Amino acid sequence: MMGRWRPTTGSAEHWDHVYGHGDATRSWFQHQAVWSLQMLDRVGIGPSDSVIDVGGGSSPLTAALLARGHSDLTVLDVSLTGMRTAQQRLSDAAEGVQWLVGDVRTWRPPRRYLVWHDRALFHFMITDQDRDAYLKALESGTVPGRTISIFATFASDGPRQCSGLPVARYSAAELAAAIGDSWQPIDDGRELHTTPTSVIQPFTWTAFRRRS
Repeated sequence: MMGRWRPTTGSAEHWDHVYGHGDATRSWFQHQAVWSLQMLDRVGIGPSDSVIDVGGGSSPLTAALLARGHSDLTVLDVSLTGMRTAQQRLSDAAEGVQWLVGDVRTWRPPRRYLVWHDRALFHFMITDQDRDAYLKALESGTVPGRTISIFATFASDGPRQCSGLPVARYSAAELAAAIGDSWQPIDDGRELHTTPTSVIQPFTWTAFRRRS
């Protein structure tokens, strides 16, 4: 999944290495962020809403949002290599995006966002410590009563590993329980993602609204 890190030291090096092998070697690669855009549309996100793509790496989502007129976009990822790939694709348009290098578990959000997007990062949080650290950043970087968060994780029948690392798998209900009572589920869906090697990977998508 785009721009992921492991619960050990040297995680940036791990993911820089993964990105260094090219798009076709990454199971999460997609030419278009179809499901991300679909979920954003379903919950009514517009160009004036601030968006952070957590673990965004080289995702095509940023380019798609810029094309839609979004002007307040942030990408957070542990891999500088992954983000440079996205920047190269965007060329001069990359200057209109804030690019942040950091591990979400230790990152301190500099502001709050109205949309928190995570395609396949949270499922790498496999310990209570990792999940608690992630959720602390989620709370600090979002607006009570307003922020929409969108998560995609491997589904309950999805892979048990990605890029050689173990992952947690979730149904929509299980993901809601993991995210916690501060977030109200408002939509969900199931994606059958086709990898570059034509393997099908089931994903659970869930959108939440932060409670007051």
